[in-house]
Amino acid sequence: MIDGDTGLDPMTGVVFARGIGARALAARLGAPGGPGAGPMTDEEILDLDVEAYRPGGSGDGVVRVGEHAGWAFAIEYGDCEGPSRLENVSREGVEAVYYSHNPDHPPTIVFYARDGRRLCGFGLREEWARWGQEPDLLVPDLIAARILAADGAALREDGGDNAADRKRRALAVFEDRFGLSLPRTAFTVDRLPVHAVNGAPAPDFDAVRAWAKSQGHPVPDERLGLVPAGLRRSYDHAVHGQQHLDGMASAPIVATFHTSGVLRHAAE
Repeated sequence: MIDGDTGLDPMTGVVFARGIGARALAARLGAPGGPGAGPMTDEEILDLDVEAYRPGGSGDGVVRVGEHAGWAFAIEYGDCEGPSRLENVSREGVEAVYYSHNPDHPPTIVFYARDGRRLCGFGLREEWARWGQEPDLLVPDLIAARILAADGAALREDGGDNAADRKRRALAVFEDRFGLSLPRTAFTVDRLPVHAVNGAPAPDFDAVRAWAKSQGHPVPDERLGLVPAGLRRSYDHAVHGQQHLDGMASAPIVATFHTSGVLRHAAE
């Protein structure tokens, strides 16, 4: 996960939980009760009409969930609010780890929480600045990994040490301490259950779904309320295009723009 190139789109966040299953993890992240959507790959998720940023409101957020090596995990897409929900994920004795990849600055961050308390966290390459109720919990591990100096107050300066190597060793502290692991295929080809954890269905979802069913197209999952980008294009062309012709309008059609992928940053 260190380079964020695990799937077809740059990865943002992954939530791990030990002590609950994948479905319970999705629920604690905000998924409604009942089953989620059918299993999807990373590529299929990126074809959904996810509006990750809405001015003045929450964007859409979905997660692909699974279990591996004693931990449940949730891979985030869009606006999932994983960091703000970490205490809820870790309540009642559950352990939780949050990993958020950022290529430059702010740095890639890691958090550890247990029993409803955010205990410790830091940014990779900024381990001297630590957060949480027990910010020094992993200081001995960071010193042993040659990340921090012996006093734990500053980064250790080693001749020839490079940033990429140090980031990997810092992430390995979390991996080793908590027994974390995740196969690369979880981000790429594995078909994993999907849950909506934030946002709202597309305003015209019911209309698009009814049209898709009548035309023999794959019907979008009503539990997600998201329209695949290819279906959106077909629907807009068939319905809005026909309305344009019927009205003999000379002006361009004005409609909502829908992306074919997931927007990661508001500026996009």
